[in-house]
This record gives sequence, structure tokens and C-alpha cells, in this order.
Amino acid sequence: MFLLIFLGLIFIFFAVIFSFIPLGLWISALAAGVKIGIFTLVGMRLRRVPPDKIVKPLIKAIKAGQDVEINKLEAHYLAGGNVDRVIDALIAAQRANIPLGFERAAAIDLAGRDVLHAVQMSVNPKVIETPVVAAVAKDGIEVKVKARVTVRANIDRLVGGAGEETIIARVGEGIVTTVGSSNSHKEVLENPDLISRTVLNKGLDAGTAFEILSIDIADVDVGRNIGARLQIDQAEADKRIAQAKAEERRAMAVAREQEMKAMVQEMRAKVVEAEAEVPKALAEALRSGKIGVMDYYNMKNIIADTVMRESFSKLGQEKQQEEKE
Repeated sequence: MFLLIFLGLIFIFFAVIFSFIPLGLWISALAAGVKIGIFTLVGMRLRRVPPDKIVKPLIKAIKAGQDVEINKLEAHYLAGGNVDRVIDALIAAQRANIPLGFERAAAIDLAGRDVLHAVQMSVNPKVIETPVVAAVAKDGIEVKVKARVTVRANIDRLVGGAGEETIIARVGEGIVTTVGSSNSHKEVLENPDLISRTVLNKGLDAGTAFEILSIDIADVDVGRNIGARLQIDQAEADKRIAQAKAEERRAMAVAREQEMKAMVQEMRAKVVEAEAEVPKALAEALRSGKIGVMDYYNMKNIIADTVMRESFSKLGQEKQQEEKE
């Protein structure tokens, strides 16, 4: 019974030891010709670094002829990098005769870029298709252009270089500039390569992580007549301004008319008021003896005669008007 317990404890002890010490991984490394100490693997366990995340990429690198130190791999893993991806990128760069060292590859990986994809793009350029860019020529016609930009990753500028969005924005700016400087939209339709030449001459890949190989115009379409539309809008705006000014003048004229009517009524009121003073003045003159009763009657006769003459004059004018009709 004691022997069984002792054997069980020994089995548990070795099971714990072998689970902590990656003996199989160590043997695989030795078989691949990678010199690595067993205590180095134990140290990785203590530092909470999975040994297979380091040893397997190291075996891959040694087999490919890469001179990589295990401490650098472990440091890159602890910094949050993808060790396996970096080793694959180094091997791909070596096969393609692209100068790429471990330090630069690690820096690119830690910068958040896919270093393996960048190496692959250096070998096999990528085509970036821009969205439809609308620009207006000097004759007012809108031109819609879609371009395809062939780029190759620039390994030296991957750290700190701008991405695809910057390339697309700069190409769009170049298209707008080229179309806008054309005297007619027909020039753009006849020579689409004019856009490509103008854009390429601007050096749009400066400060980016790419090298522009070519810019090809995929599609050119004629859009709206922006110039005519703007003229119509301007004419409509001028019309509304003129209508507003005319309405303002009309309102002022109506207001002036009302003012004049009020002034006429005011003058009539003054006339009535003045006429009301005449009887008072006559009465005062009679009382004071300045005029007599006969003088008053003579004045009344003159007034009546004047009214009669005015009536005859109106009748004569009406007859003449009837005869003419």
C-alpha cells in the first residue's frame, strides 16, 4: 500500500514537472538544430511567456537562415507584438530580396501595421480604387471621374507614414484641380491621361507608406451643368430681390397716398373751420355798424347770382358732352 502511494506521488511530481517544463518543445528545438537551454524555457514560464510562441517562430527563422536572437523575440512578445507574423515577414522579405531587419520589422508590427502584408504588397502591388470624384470645368459642366491607383508598400516609410485614406484624398484633390483648370469638359473627355499626368507630377506619395506606381482613369462621365444651374439660381435670387424692392416701393406709395388723403381731409377741415368764421364776422360787422342791412342783402344777391351762373355753366358742359357722344 505504501509503495502504491509512493509511486503515485512520484507520478504526480513528474507530471507537474513536465507540464511546467516544455520538454517536448525542447526536444523539437534540439532536433531542428536550435540551441536553447531547458532553463531558458523554464524562465519563459516564470515570465508568463508561452514557450511555443517563441520557440516555434525561432525554429522557423533558423531553418530559413535568419539570424534572430531568442531574447529579442521574447522582448517583442512582451511588448505586445506578433512574433510569428514578424518572422514570416522576414522570411518573405528574404525570399524577395527586400532589405528588412528584425528591428525594423518589429517596429512596424508594434506600430499597428501588418508587416507581412506590407512585404507582400511590396512584391505584389495593390490597386486602390477611388470613389467617384465630381469636379467642375471652367465651362460649368460637371465631370465625374473614378481612378485606380496602383501602389507598392514602402518599407522605409511604414512607421509614421500615412495610409490609404491619404492617397485617396490626394488623388481626389488632384482630379478636382485638373478638371477645374480645364477650359472645357471636352478636354478632359478627350484626354483622360491629362489627369493621370497632372496627379503623378504632384508627388502625392510624399509622407505616405506607399509608392505610387501608376494612376489609371477607370471611368469619366459628364454630370450636371453646374454653371447653368448657378446662373438660374442667381437669376431667381435677383428676381426675388427685385420683387421685394418693388413691393417695398408699392407699400411706400400706398402709405404716401394715405398720408395725402389725410392731409386733404385736414385741409377740408380747415376750410370748413374758416367758412364757419364768416357768419361770425358778418354778425360782428352788423353789430359794429361797419356794414348795413342793405349791404348784407347785396352780398347775398351776388352769391346767389354766382351760384346760378355756375349751374348754367355745368348744364352747358353736359350738353356739349352729350353732343360729342
